[in-house]
Amino acid sequence: MDTHVSPEVKNLQGQRPLMQDHAADDTTARSRSLVVPRKRRAVVVHLILFAVAAVSLLPLLYMVSTSLKARGREFAYPIEWIPNPAVWRNYLTAVETVEAMTFFANTMIVTTLTLVGGILTASLAAYGFARTRFPGRDFLFMLMLSSLMLPYMVTLIPQFVLFRELGWINTLYPLIVPAFFGGAPFYIFLLRQFFRGLPTDLEDAAKLDGAGFFRIWWTVAMPLAGPALATVAILSILHHWNDFIAPLVYLHTRDNWTLALGIRLFRDQYQVLFNLTMAYAVMMTVPVFTVFFAFQKYFVRGITISGMGGR
Repeated sequence: MDTHVSPEVKNLQGQRPLMQDHAADDTTARSRSLVVPRKRRAVVVHLILFAVAAVSLLPLLYMVSTSLKARGREFAYPIEWIPNPAVWRNYLTAVETVEAMTFFANTMIVTTLTLVGGILTASLAAYGFARTRFPGRDFLFMLMLSSLMLPYMVTLIPQFVLFRELGWINTLYPLIVPAFFGGAPFYIFLLRQFFRGLPTDLEDAAKLDGAGFFRIWWTVAMPLAGPALATVAILSILHHWNDFIAPLVYLHTRDNWTLALGIRLFRDQYQVLFNLTMAYAVMMTVPVFTVFFAFQKYFVRGITISGMGGR
């Protein structure tokens, strides 16, 4: 058998490693050329986000700065971002000027009870929409979602008439009781999407053990829905802590007022105490910021999973 190899073939075999080396070098160079624009884009995106965040924080910084200014220095021009001197007593004066502790207690009662009622009833309704089958289920769910398109002012007058007939005007009941009837349509929607994304294996196992609907909801579904429940909790706290319209309509005497209503007591017919108003606003904002940043991880995770879940 002839094993002679022509010189051309030998040349090609000798050039093959060189060609492979050149191809590897080209690939490396191409990868490096792609990495540089990506880094530049990331830097540009972060700079834009930083600028947007700085602009968004300006009102907050102005609020804190004004809360530490002496009377008459609130509108000094140019803006005095670092007050000199810083009047820390404005916070104590703001608390002493109004019934802040009474307002705080009322706000805590409303926020806590609506949080409990909203989570329990919204999760129960959401689990029913996600796991049970009954005639008209989808129609009822779409009807519930359609209520999101109604402005709050449209339902405010009928609710006021209803609560007046019940004798609940100037009490905390109009602010608390509605939360025990589903909380809010958005909460039900959010939790339903999360429940639909959960695997049914554990629920099937619980059914084989003889667990009923309510027991499965409480012992299986609720522990798994931690991120979504944390999201609903944060949204509920933010809404009821800062709510101004409902307390303004239903609460008439100061002993029932919430913190949001107390902020307007720093103005009268002739003057507005802007430094005390800002100090009061800062104290009212701190608990909300604390709750949000403490549960921010669960909030983002709950929104993400609820948006991606469902089948």
